Amino acid sequence: MNGRERKRAKKPKKTMAVNFAVYLVLALLAAAALFPVLFIAANSFMSEAEIMESYASDKIYLHLIPGDFTLEGYRNVFFASPAYLMKFWNSMFISAAIVAGQVFVACLGGYGFAKFVFPLKNAVFYFLIILMMMPLQVTLVPNYIVLDRLGLIGSYAALILPGIFSTFGVFLLAQIFSSIPDSIIEAAKIDGANHMKILLKIVIPHNKAGIAALVILNFIDNWNMVEQPLVFLKDSNKHPLSIFLANINHAQPGVAFVCGILAIIPVFFLFLHLKDSLVYGIENANLK
Repeated sequence: MNGRERKRAKKPKKTMAVNFAVYLVLALLAAAALFPVLFIAANSFMSEAEIMESYASDKIYLHLIPGDFTLEGYRNVFFASPAYLMKFWNSMFISAAIVAGQVFVACLGGYGFAKFVFPLKNAVFYFLIILMMMPLQVTLVPNYIVLDRLGLIGSYAALILPGIFSTFGVFLLAQIFSSIPDSIIEAAKIDGANHMKILLKIVIPHNKAGIAALVILNFIDNWNMVEQPLVFLKDSNKHPLSIFLANINHAQPGVAFVCGILAIIPVFFLFLHLKDSLVYGIENANLK
C-alpha cells in the first residue's frame, strides 16, 4: 500500500471520529434541554409526601422514577379545584387574543413597509426596530400611565392592547413580504385589484409560513408573560397560569408539577403543528 492509499484509508476513520464527537455533543445538549421536561413529567406522578421528602429536606434526592406512583395531582388540577384550569384558560384567552390582533396589525403594517413608498419610511422603520430592542421594563411604566388614563388597568385589555401593537410582528412580516417581486403586485394592479385584495389574495397566501412563524413566536412570548399581569391586573383571579405557578410551589408542590405539564401542552402542540413553517419562515424572512 503506497502513501496515497494510506491517506485515503485514514480519512474515513478521521471523519467517523469527528462525526461521533459532533453527535455526542448534540446528544448531550439535547439531553440537557429535555431534562427539565422529563423531570417535571416524572414528578407530576409522585405523591406530595414523596416530593417533600425528596426536595424539602437538606439532602435533595433527585430521581425520575416515582416510588409512589399516583394521579392525585392530576385529580386535584382537573377535578378537585377549578382554579387551576381557570388560570389555564385565562392564559389561552390572553395569548390567543394578542396573537390574533398582532397578526392582523402586522400584516397591514408589514405590507405597508414592504411595498409602499412614503416620506421618512426608513426613519420610521428604524424607530420601530429601536422600540423592539428596548427591554420590557423600560416601556412598562409609560404603558401603565397610558392605560391608567384610559381606565383599562385591571382589565384584560391592559394586557391585550400593548401586545397587539408590539413592533416585532411588523418588523418580521415587513422583511418576509419584501421578498414578493414587485412585478406580481404591479400585474395585480393592472388587473384591477386594490391593495387590500392584493394583501388577502396574493401576499398572505404566499407567506403562510412566515405568518405561522410569527404566530408561534408571539404565542410563546405572551404565554410566558409575568411582569405585565402583575402590574396591570389587580384581581388575582384574572392572572394567567404563568403567575399562578409561582404561588403554589411551596404549598402544593405536586400540583405545581402538574400545572407545569399543563403549561407545556399548548406550546408543545403548537410547535409540533407549525415547526416546519417556523423554520421555513425564519429562513426566508430576508432579514437585513
